[in-house]
Amino acid sequence: MKHSRIVPNKNHGVIELKKTTLKKPVIISLLSALGFLIYYFAFPLPLFPGFLTMDFSDLPALVGAIALGPGAGIAIEAIKNILHVLLTGSLTVVPVGEISNFIAGSIFILVCWYFYKRRPSIFSLALGMVAGTLIMTVIMAVANYYIILPSYAIFLGFNVDSVISMSQAANRNITSLMTYIVYAIMPFNLIKGAALTLIMLPVYARLKNYLNKRAAIH
Repeated sequence: MKHSRIVPNKNHGVIELKKTTLKKPVIISLLSALGFLIYYFAFPLPLFPGFLTMDFSDLPALVGAIALGPGAGIAIEAIKNILHVLLTGSLTVVPVGEISNFIAGSIFILVCWYFYKRRPSIFSLALGMVAGTLIMTVIMAVANYYIILPSYAIFLGFNVDSVISMSQAANRNITSLMTYIVYAIMPFNLIKGAALTLIMLPVYARLKNYLNKRAAIH
């Protein structure tokens, strides 16, 4: 009586690796599209200049960073903003808003990923989001003072004083570039970071098993 042998498939690991590799671009594409759709519904906040709009489009990028690594998160941020320029913006003007959104979002998700990767848990994620909010707020305050707001003024045909005047219509405490940073940019980023944290934590609780499994691979 002959006994059948189970011959191990040497290519099985290669096949599984290819499947995993093929899934990653698909997930990045889906999360980028979701980020763009969320970005599309940005809205202004009271007491802030109208061009500072609140959105939660960094959440898909953060999910992507946790599941697939920081490179995927940054790629999602980039694709989301490119889509926003192509489909809702103007190609005749330098997309300062989208560049600012990309920089702020990338800083935020990288800090969050760093804390989470050290010990994956909801506590680490919450700590990372708090740290990400504070670091993003400081960096974006400096960037707005020296680069972003002057760039807005140059490429949109205004001077800085005009932008300050527009901002003063929303908040009378804004009387100079420094007060614009203190009363607009810094509180805006703090509010945005806090809102992202409050939304992300229950999302993570629902996706915890999947995200932890994916994070272990990357």
